Amino acid sequence: MSLDWSRPWLQPYAAQGHALENARGQGLPLHAALNAVAGTDQPRFVPQQSLSAGQGYEALLHAQRLCPTRENLHDLLNGLSWLHFPRTKWRFNALHAAEIARRGADSRRGPLRDALTLFDENGALLLAPRSMWDALRARDWRGLFVTRRALWSQARLLVFGHGLLEQLQHPRKPLTAHVLAAPKALDSIADIDRWLAASIAADAWEAKPFAPLPVLGVPGWCAGNAHESFYDDPFVFRRAPCSDVREQRTLPGAA
Repeated sequence: MSLDWSRPWLQPYAAQGHALENARGQGLPLHAALNAVAGTDQPRFVPQQSLSAGQGYEALLHAQRLCPTRENLHDLLNGLSWLHFPRTKWRFNALHAAEIARRGADSRRGPLRDALTLFDENGALLLAPRSMWDALRARDWRGLFVTRRALWSQARLLVFGHGLLEQLQHPRKPLTAHVLAAPKALDSIADIDRWLAASIAADAWEAKPFAPLPVLGVPGWCAGNAHESFYDDPFVFRRAPCSDVREQRTLPGAA
């Protein structure tokens, strides 16, 4: 489960990532290594076997603040997400638990839980000038990546989803994040975590207020995108369907 922390999508998490790898280097299983570097805001990580038959992950997490963890890359990256975004992850869990209580554990997830799971696995945050977010919502790919390319020096794309981080171990051009706009003025991941956790409203998230972004289009994330022709691939950089012409919601406070 070795990771290259110099990759641009992993760089924001490198300090905690190295600490976690050091703990793993002492022979600790993944759940124990996560506990060794976790603070008081995180759950206690436990082996997957702690999840009894018929018991759901979200239910155990909500009831006992225990996070079942398998010995694989996916759960390592989920743990890394907990280390950096504890407020948001607890907010997700509270909303999951409320929906389970309302709908029952055996029913379909419903639109809110679908949206929470989608972002938890595949979400990202764009901190950028407003014109870049407008271009993204319009799927104006040349406007976003070519005409406004210089503005990327003022922008950040922060991958939140641990599933997407896992897929980026083997980067492929079609890999696409579900993106929210975040205020450009936020300085740290802790600030982003506080803002995001406070911004999640159930009614807005049921509508999945995300914009698709092929992440390897971000300047510096792929050598090939230095050439304008990289963005001419219609199977990756797709035009918005007519049904998406409607205005998308933007979370409060987003720049």
